[in-house]
Amino acid sequence: MRLLFPLLFLLVFIGCSPARRISHELRTSPTYTDHFTGVALYDPVQKRALIQHNADKLFTPASNTKLFSFYAGLLSLRDSLPTLRYIVRNDSLIFWGTGNPLLLHPDLPDTTALAFLRSRPERLFFSPENYTGPRFGPGWAWDDYNDDYSAELAPLPIYGNVVRFSAGKISPARFTDSTFTRLDASNGIRRAEFANQFVRPTNDKSKRQDVPFRWSGELAAQLLADTLHRAVGVVNMPVVANARLLRGSSTDSLYKRMLYVSDNQFAEQVLFMASAEHSTGPLSPLVELRQTADSLHLSPVMAGSIRWVDGSGLSRYNLFTPNVLIGLLGRIYAKVPQQRLFSLLPAAGQSGTLRSLNMQGKPYVFAKSGSMTGVYNLSGYVLTKRSKLLYFSIMHNNFTQAVSEMRRRTAELLKEIHERY
Repeated sequence: MRLLFPLLFLLVFIGCSPARRISHELRTSPTYTDHFTGVALYDPVQKRALIQHNADKLFTPASNTKLFSFYAGLLSLRDSLPTLRYIVRNDSLIFWGTGNPLLLHPDLPDTTALAFLRSRPERLFFSPENYTGPRFGPGWAWDDYNDDYSAELAPLPIYGNVVRFSAGKISPARFTDSTFTRLDASNGIRRAEFANQFVRPTNDKSKRQDVPFRWSGELAAQLLADTLHRAVGVVNMPVVANARLLRGSSTDSLYKRMLYVSDNQFAEQVLFMASAEHSTGPLSPLVELRQTADSLHLSPVMAGSIRWVDGSGLSRYNLFTPNVLIGLLGRIYAKVPQQRLFSLLPAAGQSGTLRSLNMQGKPYVFAKSGSMTGVYNLSGYVLTKRSKLLYFSIMHNNFTQAVSEMRRRTAELLKEIHERY
């Protein structure tokens, strides 16, 4: 009789639905209870939530925020990116940036603007007047200014707004004269916080390091002039209503890099370009952010509780729930055909930021990760063995273990979902 009850319990538990089994693990297993965990799993065919574990609680999303910037781009950007606005006045061509980050970018350059400006007979003048906002997003860490993921916001990014130090070479070369070697320097190349002065150790053997530079309209014009080999002046002039718009490279090329390598600058500048598509007025990324959030048609309670403050997820002010991310995934899927969407998102165990996720065989998870100290999240789409497509959002906050440990736990949970549904 003593053995009967444990045996019955075991048989009942084994017979439980996958949702009940996994929900029980989420409530009781130390794998999920030693920190704050949220999980939402949704079947879009049945239009039914399969798992709801802290799914309406707020979490710091980190780079899961880029899914919102991706959606903002889907709502506003065309197939080719806005590159410049310009007008001809007598013998002068005056141009403004649209926030496009690909001008002389070290990894994904677009030559449209260069070819256009080279071909013009007029004198060239750049106006930075259409963006006078802050160089950093709300809540960004002040001491990250030296790190490549904190490139400054700008209406006309150039060279990715970073200096690349690689194998003894410096690009852009203009910064060579402002780079100094010091015996007591350590921990790689450092920039002065408020000036474009760089210090590198004498024994620097790093293969490559990208360090953000302090952007200004004058510096952008100088760097552009160095490449064009002709003068580029600076004027402070608002964009005029009849300014023409020059378009450049494919929108998907930017989305793919933004999602694959979690490029913070690209995510931020998507909001600038969306603003440029809507108006010839000042670039207003925060307005685009609010309009995108409104387009999700959240309930008043949910809309009042989430917080979205930047495009990249660098800010810890951002707060979203797993269910809000599920709703977002549904709207993205409705706008982008599956083949195209899965080519833009990292595939677990195969590509991008999910390459190291331990999943063998044919990819079955296509998703965006987000991590910072004490934060690891993964939201996207999972294909099951029974050929179902499910939306998921798995969010881990407030842990003290390494991010790699949360990545491992997330992979195990997704394997279970893949096997059991």
